[in-house]
Amino acid sequence: MRAGIVLDRDGTLIDFYRDSTRGVVTPAFHPDHVRLLPGVVEGLVLLRDAGYALAIATNQPDAAKGRLSREAIADTNAALVERLTAAGIIIERLEACLHHPERHDGGDRSLEISCGCRKPKPGMLDTIVEQLGLDRERSWMIGDTASDLGAARAAGLRCGLLMQTSRCELCVFGQVSFDGAEPELRASRLDTLAQAIVELHGDPA
Repeated sequence: MRAGIVLDRDGTLIDFYRDSTRGVVTPAFHPDHVRLLPGVVEGLVLLRDAGYALAIATNQPDAAKGRLSREAIADTNAALVERLTAAGIIIERLEACLHHPERHDGGDRSLEISCGCRKPKPGMLDTIVEQLGLDRERSWMIGDTASDLGAARAAGLRCGLLMQTSRCELCVFGQVSFDGAEPELRASRLDTLAQAIVELHGDPA
């Protein structure tokens, strides 16, 4: 069985979209908004070359909230995968949870459910592990919030958290534990975190 890395999307691989006109910070919602964070390509190359399978698991509830279409979310995810492919990085599977448990005016009612895939629940990670044939004990979830840590723990994966000093407006510093759990590793950039994983485990094969 292979070892793998499951990656969060927003705040882990790509930056949030900052609308200076409206003064809001949101997840990317158009292919033109896909901006890889510093160290992402370098970190993923390190993990790729070390033999890890790479996948993405992302909560994307804006269709359920009536803010975006399913197509906009799919197009943005596809743009990210294409950008990484152009850099020589293959994402073997991408799972996106479109659900949200609360009802919102104008939302897609079919997505307004309490599901088993929305992080911190492990559904997306379980699907990736099963579809790619990954060894849970040697695989990692890398993200930037408590929900990523919670999903990793629920799925039996190790966890690395990114804590970026530039993201204080999103209050992530108060969300770095989940029911008292702590990640195995923390770093401010993906390349630094990837290097620590490689040094900790060496060749996962």
